[in-house]
Amino acid sequence: MATQALWIALGLSWSAIVGQTTLTIPDGEELTALLRKDHPRLIATAEDFARLKEQVCADKQMKLWHGQLIENAELILKEPPSKYEIPDGKRLLSTSRRVLDRTYTLSMAYRTMRDKRYVERAWAELSAAAAFPDWNPSHFLDTAEMTHAFAIGYDWLYDAWTAEQREALKKAIIEMGLKPGLECYAGAKSYGWWVGCRHNWNQVCNGGLGMGALAIGDVEPQLAGKALHAALKSLPLAMAEFAPDGAWGEGPGYWAYATSYNVVFLAALETALGTDFGLSEIPGFSATGDFPVWMTGATGDSFAYADCHARPIGGPQLLWLARRFSRPEWARHQIRLAKPHALDLVAFNRQLADAPAQPPPFDKYFRRAEVVTLRGSWDDPKATFIGFKAGDNKFNHSHLDIGTFTLDALGQRWAVDLGSDNYNLPGYFGGHRWEYYRLRAEGHNTLVINPGQEPDQDPRAACRIIRFESAPHRASAVADLTPAYARSAVKVLRGMALINRQGALVQDEIETNAQAEAWWFLHTKAQINLSDDRKSATLRQDDALLTARLLEPAGGEFSVMEAEPLPGSPHPKKQGDNKGVRKLAVHLRGITNTRIAVWLTPSIADTPPENKQLGDW
Repeated sequence: MATQALWIALGLSWSAIVGQTTLTIPDGEELTALLRKDHPRLIATAEDFARLKEQVCADKQMKLWHGQLIENAELILKEPPSKYEIPDGKRLLSTSRRVLDRTYTLSMAYRTMRDKRYVERAWAELSAAAAFPDWNPSHFLDTAEMTHAFAIGYDWLYDAWTAEQREALKKAIIEMGLKPGLECYAGAKSYGWWVGCRHNWNQVCNGGLGMGALAIGDVEPQLAGKALHAALKSLPLAMAEFAPDGAWGEGPGYWAYATSYNVVFLAALETALGTDFGLSEIPGFSATGDFPVWMTGATGDSFAYADCHARPIGGPQLLWLARRFSRPEWARHQIRLAKPHALDLVAFNRQLADAPAQPPPFDKYFRRAEVVTLRGSWDDPKATFIGFKAGDNKFNHSHLDIGTFTLDALGQRWAVDLGSDNYNLPGYFGGHRWEYYRLRAEGHNTLVINPGQEPDQDPRAACRIIRFESAPHRASAVADLTPAYARSAVKVLRGMALINRQGALVQDEIETNAQAEAWWFLHTKAQINLSDDRKSATLRQDDALLTARLLEPAGGEFSVMEAEPLPGSPHPKKQGDNKGVRKLAVHLRGITNTRIAVWLTPSIADTPPENKQLGDW
């Protein structure tokens, strides 16, 4: 049946998939008519598991991954079941994730080994969680992830459970997961705000509930049908954020979280209902695997921004996306990173992994997220890599980090991002957010103009990359940062250039509406030694050296500072101390029209580039 016809058969408006109208929820009988009746049916079927058992014996990669998964399953056998623990007074999330991970691991171990010990341990885990007083719906991610865990346990181990065990798992899915979810969809609970949001909460909550609904839809068609199609109505709101090119405004870490649930739900829709109802055709989704690939630096860590940390970014969803959209380079990216997870085994495809792929361009500009990456090589771990962003300070989880950049060279990360601070700090997601150093512009590798107690960029500013060029020997991007500093400046431009695929030029042009104070910052874990005239600095990590030269202004000089608030900035208690990080700084006073140009090169012999205005780049 064609995609549009399926929507109509379910009583859904085809235009709803692009967010133009509301959709009508079908009743349980219509859901049951499409739902595959046998188990397992979520993400993998009995036929899929049969093929997988053959592959783990025949394929070297699969055999390695499977062996590691069985080792993890054996370790879980020795651990006690998870307990109801909310250590921060708000989140059960670590427990939900532990139950989910254990359920996937033990279920896959049983499907491939048929060892009853894994089923018995899975039951100990799930029955303990079923006895919890609730799954903490006030922080609904906790409920969604636990519902996901129970859906997989119910479905993948269906033939191993007794009738009483199936009933207990079904009851938990309904009472602890779907019923609280339906209250959210009905607008009956304040914590159901995620139904209308456009960020990771949408995908996680809808995905978790959708999995629960698909697991028990044949035995509870009315309730499951309502939950499933409420999820189908809500999910496109967040998926629209992948347009136009697959990037994610919340940063690479939250890309991994959001897409993991997005893909799990789509994969389960296909195996359980035979279709994803066109959700995978939403603009930008077919390109989203590009984001973690290009956001990965030469060191293997990502260009982190917002509430994300610089760690390798991937996940089993990349293998599914690679198969769905015929992108072998995405599969190879995940193969290099895999832990592995049970879903890596499900989604792995040897033919795709070995398929030829054209070498991707070195440089990439992601629109709307307004992020650029430039690199000297895909294969050399010592190559130079630059990550640079403009972006929107209003994105969920955003920091005041417009204009920030990351730099890799010689196998080291020289310009670092401090990442998020403790989410439980007072007002971290509220009125005190812009008081914390790691979230302020002064805590990033960007500019600060006229610092003080107020936010040091406009929290509502959105800035764009206005020029992007990629040529064999020079790649560059220029961002108009003016909206971020409009309180003090009439024009602020920042350019980043990778010259001869090796040296990095950071150039700022600032025009203020009155005499102003400006700071330029680069946070680093390197040792910093300044020259006598303070016009250059040598950064050292292990045996690697990076040279920084201050080309402009003529009267400027470098200084070295601790990674801590400026004297006039807020100093809230209990925020991160940023131990091991210092910053290279340039401080200018009384400026009205100035240019700051810093040349960062891994080769001391490199000649600085020709002095040009950004308009002439």
